[in-house]
Parts: sequence; structure tokens; C-alpha cells
Amino acid sequence: MRDSTRRSSTTPPEKIPIPGEIKVLIGSAFVIAIGFGLVSPVLPAYARSFDVGVAAASLVVSAFAFFRLVFAPAGGALVTRLGERPVYLTGLLVVAASSLATAFAQSYAQLLVLRGLGGIGSTMFTVSALALLVRLAPPTIRGRVSSAYASSFLVGGMLGPVFGGALATFGLRLPFVAYAVALVLAAAVVGFRLSGAALRPPADAPPRPPMLLREALAHPTYRACLASAFANGWCNFGVRVAVLPQFAVAVHDETWVAGVSLALAAAGTAATLQVAGRVADRTGRRPLVLVGLVVTALGLGLIGLSGDLLVLLVLSAVSGVGAGLVNPGQQAAVADVVTAERSGGTVLSTFQMAQDAGAIGGPILVGVVADQVGYGWAFATTAAVSLLALLPWLRAPETLPRVEEPAG
Repeated sequence: MRDSTRRSSTTPPEKIPIPGEIKVLIGSAFVIAIGFGLVSPVLPAYARSFDVGVAAASLVVSAFAFFRLVFAPAGGALVTRLGERPVYLTGLLVVAASSLATAFAQSYAQLLVLRGLGGIGSTMFTVSALALLVRLAPPTIRGRVSSAYASSFLVGGMLGPVFGGALATFGLRLPFVAYAVALVLAAAVVGFRLSGAALRPPADAPPRPPMLLREALAHPTYRACLASAFANGWCNFGVRVAVLPQFAVAVHDETWVAGVSLALAAAGTAATLQVAGRVADRTGRRPLVLVGLVVTALGLGLIGLSGDLLVLLVLSAVSGVGAGLVNPGQQAAVADVVTAERSGGTVLSTFQMAQDAGAIGGPILVGVVADQVGYGWAFATTAAVSLLALLPWLRAPETLPRVEEPAG
């Protein structure tokens, strides 16, 4: 398969500005993440207010992720058929409507259904946002764009719970209303700034059919991206978030240790993202992902053996560094495979599904291992998943577009 992104450029990647349309998407991601953070700390308590147990309250959280996963293929097909912009805007409005309705739920059953439906909208704007980044980002700065987008989402997600906790003092329903308002504002700004014409190919350009999933699967780098996405979801969005806090409390018997561990992991990711995107654009996507998977395996794999508080905190930060290395490299590689000239909704949604599947399945399976044979083996299993994802990357070709220096 010919990689059409491997074309010449005379401008060094670091000197290419990020397009204004992408800056709008980055700002929107920040608002969306703050909104999601508003409701995340209060959702379990809100569910418990309907007189249900811990398991039922946890199910409300899982329902959102489950609907994201199962609707991903349909979301990708919608992007291919209708285009990135309308699906993105519709997804934001679906989540806004779900959040507003959730604020006025009258029973646990209503809460479960309404929160779950929000996962459908979440998939729509997540997949279409990735498709927009593929379409709008200059090929030689895809790593930097991916880092900027991920950083915006990460910082918003860190600030959101702080505001959410403050709003919750005025009632558990208020954060959901605020989330809905934030999403409507984000949709209005994106709808105004992104014109449909800007996303269409030039009139004199030959038509390019959408990339089919089987076509992408024929590319070894895309297959490698699916493996690393699954491992990244399992390790950094699943086990690190769900199992690491429980281990921290079980070993050190202090709830603040769990919070500090997660905060240091997030800080490690945020700091790494500032440089990882530029490295991906200068050195390549493949080395960044390979190093990131190894760092993730070391950070999380050794945590289960750490009885010392300082070691736990350091390893938490190391695991965050691993996530910050993997994300820009693999996302830029997927964009390189699809190319800006073609749409690839199903290809991108499958990539997102791989990550979601790891994030959902990882905590469950690792939790079973922890219950049966202890946390040491549980985190060792997590490290093994990350290391196994290395194998397809060892055979994957580099997709970074070549940059030719201008003749002197």
C-alpha cells in the first residue's frame, strides 16, 4: 500500500503553525473535559441518592463506557456517510441533552438509561474529532497536534472535578446542568468556526473513496496501532484509574495516597505531552510508541511490588510518562495511514474501540487476578499486556512524512 503522506516539505515541522480550525477543536476539548470532570466525582453519589448500592452506582459509570464501545462502529459509519462536522456537532448535542435529562431523572432506571445514552453522543464526537484532526492537521505536525489536543483534554479533566465538587455543594443535579450548558457552548463555537466547505477537497481534486477497514488492516502500522491502543486503554485508562487507587489504599491505608498517585500520573502525562508530539514529528512515530509501551510496563508492572510510599509515587509518575509517549505517536500514525485526502470513519472508530475495550476489560480481569493471587501478579499482568503490544510495532514501518531541506 502506498503511503500518500510521504511527500516532501521544505518547512521544518516546528515552524509550521497549528491551523486555527484545530485550535478551535483544542479549545472545545478543554471545555468538554471540564464538563465531564464536573459530573464524574458526583455521579456515584447522585446514583446512591436513589437508594441503591455500590454495585448499582458503579453500573451507571460503566453504562456510559459500554454504550461508547458498542456504538463506535455506527459512529464511524456516520462520519463516513455524513461528514466529520455534522457528526461532531450532533454528538455534542446528544451528550448535552443526555446530561440535562440526567439532572432531572426521577428514578435509578431513568438515570441508568439517560447516562448510557450519553455514551452514544460521546462516541460520535470522539470519533469525528479524531477524523477532523486527521483531515485538518498538516501531515508533518500530526504528533504536535495530537499532543496539544490530548493536553487540553487532560488539563480540563483535572480542573473539572474541582469545579464539580464546588457545584455539588448547591445540589447533586447542578453539575449535570452545567455540563449540558458547556457542551452547547462548545457546539456553537465549533459550528460557527468550522465550515463544511473547509473540510471538502478542492473542486478539481480527483475523488478519493473512504478508506475501508480491510484496507487499513492490510497496513502493519495500523495493526500495531490497534494493539497499542488496546494496551494503552488497559493500562492507562483502565487499571491505572480503577485498580491503582485501590492498591494504594490497601497498602498504605490512607485515601489521600490514592489521590496523590493519580495526580502524579496525570502530571507525568501532561509534562511528557509537551515534548512528545514534537519528537514524534521530528524523530518518528514508531520509536515514541515503543519507548512509551516499555515505560508503561515498567511503571505499572513494578507498582505491585512497591511497599514504600515514595516508590509508589515515583512509579505512578513513570506510568504517566509512558502514556504521554504512546498517545501522540500512535494517533499520528493512524492519521498517517488514513491520510488527509480520505475519510476513514470506520477505521478511526475501530481504533477508538480497541482503546475502549482495553479500558473496560482491563480493570475487570486485573481485578479478578488481584482477588485470586494478589496485586503483585495483577500489575505484572498489566505489564505483560503492554509488552505484548510491542511485538507488532517491531515489524511496523515508520509512517512519518519525509521533510526535505530546501536546496542551498
